[in-house]
This record gives sequence, structure tokens and C-alpha cells, in this order.
Amino acid sequence: MELYLAGVILKPKGLAGEVKVEPVTDFPESFLSRKEYYAGRSADAVNRLTVHKASLGGGFAWVFFDGIDTREKAEALAGVHLYVDEDQLLPQPGNRAYIHELIGLKVLDRNRNEVGTVTDILAMPAHEVYEVQVGKRKILIPAIEEFVEEISIRDKFMVVPRFDEFL
Repeated sequence: MELYLAGVILKPKGLAGEVKVEPVTDFPESFLSRKEYYAGRSADAVNRLTVHKASLGGGFAWVFFDGIDTREKAEALAGVHLYVDEDQLLPQPGNRAYIHELIGLKVLDRNRNEVGTVTDILAMPAHEVYEVQVGKRKILIPAIEEFVEEISIRDKFMVVPRFDEFL
């Protein structure tokens, strides 16, 4: 089962086990309806946590989990990642995609020749950047319309007409 990061537990709040969670999602409101997470310091070693109560405020989710009813138990969760499986992912709106859907896309030049493969998406201050494996080296392509003409998740490619400018 493949897991996807939804949030990171930052610290406890109060004495009753509530934790402050930084959402890592385009849908922070999902914290209000989701009843279960896979929790761990990595996706390879997780336990299930059941949500007792959740709220949003100040850009964070505030969550009570079943069995976490003291500040000490909540402190032990600081730094733990909250994951969901693919079935729990919410559909993206029209022109949006999940990172895992972009990684592995073939990169095509203006003539639709395959020139590389997307290996990562990096968050930069101005915008995201696609890391593309080209032979034995990696190049970075800004994830903006000026450079990326078309992306097809269904057909697993993206077209970068000015690709030669990045070599």
C-alpha cells in the first residue's frame, strides 16, 4: 500500500492530548471529515490513529486522537507524519495534479521527442520546479506555462517546447 503525506504533527496543545498539525495538502478542510490516519516518522513504519475530534484555525488543524488523552502522549507524537492511502485522496480540480502523478512523466520537446523523465518536484519561493533526468544529469524546469505547454496525466507526458534552453 502506498501512503501519501497529509500533515505533520507539530506539538501538543493544552493538557488533554490535543495536537497542532501542519496540513500538507491542498484540502486542509479534509481534516474535518477524515476519521483515520496512518501515523509514523516515515511511511515505512506506521500505526493507525483514529480521530476523535478535529478543528481548523490559523492555518493549522487541531486534532484529538483516540487514546491520546494526556499532554505527555501528545508530546510523543511531535514530528510524526500523518498519511492517507490513495483511496482517501480527494480528486484534484481540472488543471491540478498530485505530485506522485507528475513524477515519472515523460518530457517531450517541441517535436514531441522524448528527452527526459520527471524525477521530482521542488518547492521554490516563486513557483515549483520540475527536476528532469536527462541521461546521466538532472536539469530544472520552472513549472510555469511559459515553459510547459501541455501536461497529460492520463497519457503520462509533458511538453516543454523550449527544452533545449535548459541544456
